Amino acid sequence: MLVARPLRRLALQRPPLRFNSSATSQAAKTAQETAAKAQEAASKAWTSASAQGAKALNAARDMSGGLGDRVGNMLGSYREPILYNLAVAREVAKQVYLAENLRPPSSLETITTAYKTAWSRLRDFNFWVDVLRSGYWAKLGVYALEAYGIFKIGEIIGRRKLVGYKLQQ
Repeated sequence: MLVARPLRRLALQRPPLRFNSSATSQAAKTAQETAAKAQEAASKAWTSASAQGAKALNAARDMSGGLGDRVGNMLGSYREPILYNLAVAREVAKQVYLAENLRPPSSLETITTAYKTAWSRLRDFNFWVDVLRSGYWAKLGVYALEAYGIFKIGEIIGRRKLVGYKLQQ
């Protein structure tokens, strides 16, 4: 108890310490000003990008000669679901592209090397023996079926009919 009284008296006699609160408020003010400037710059950039995007959209619309509007009008009530599904497909493709670190071939040599390798394997008898032994033939069959299906879909689109060709009489 004897120590506590002198400490209390000392605390009462000494003027209270003033912490540098003005520097803190100044820093907060500077931070707010910087944030406001950054937000203003971002809004200007967004406005500029929106204007450029609108210009590009108008240029594409002018180049198509109204074809897009005509196709959109022909679709009728199917237009919005189709556009939505295309947007979803675009986003899924983008996520797959990023997740798999995909990129287009860097040179023509890469493409020709891939096709040469595939062709040499197809002509090699030992490759086919290994395919039959390992059970890889099932996977190759699925790949062939997918390729055939893509070909048939392209053919249907080209004919504009599911079965047969349109004949002029």
